Amino acid sequence: REVFAFWGEPNAWEEGSKTNIMMVMGNHPDLGKVYNAWGKHFLMNNTLNTRQLEIIILRVAWRVQSAYEWHNHVGYGMNAGLSLDDIAAIRDFPAGGSWSEEEAALMTATDDLIDANKISDATWATLSKTLAKRQLMDLTFTIGHYVMTGWALASFGVPIEGGADAIGFDLKTKSGRTPG
Repeated sequence: REVFAFWGEPNAWEEGSKTNIMMVMGNHPDLGKVYNAWGKHFLMNNTLNTRQLEIIILRVAWRVQSAYEWHNHVGYGMNAGLSLDDIAAIRDFPAGGSWSEEEAALMTATDDLIDANKISDATWATLSKTLAKRQLMDLTFTIGHYVMTGWALASFGVPIEGGADAIGFDLKTKSGRTPG
């Protein structure tokens, strides 16, 4: 119940969470509680701004093919001011998009960690021009958190919530609509 109710979802203590990931984490309450506390930092106390965060999460979701994270963060990204064209360019990076040097480096850092297990010196130098040490730490751990979460969701077979009109990697919903 503590795992389900952590995020303040109405009636979660009594009825369980409406999110599939929390229902899965409820199978291992000790892990679920620390996962929630750890994850809260990335969503609520991150030193990166919301736009930076959503660029990173969407890039991770695409790279690890996490349909669950992609579906959820397309909407969050749009709420953070990203357009569908921006989100498509995050998916297609480095092709397309009109990115600042820092934004391109955020996506490159994501790719560096996934591909080489280390942010390259060149990418680190670019990011160090605009990000403070705490932001660089949050960047690195945020990428790792969402890679780990994507792996877990895929391994456990966690589906997108049943009533959702799933947003695919093509940025169309299952019913064929464009997210808005």
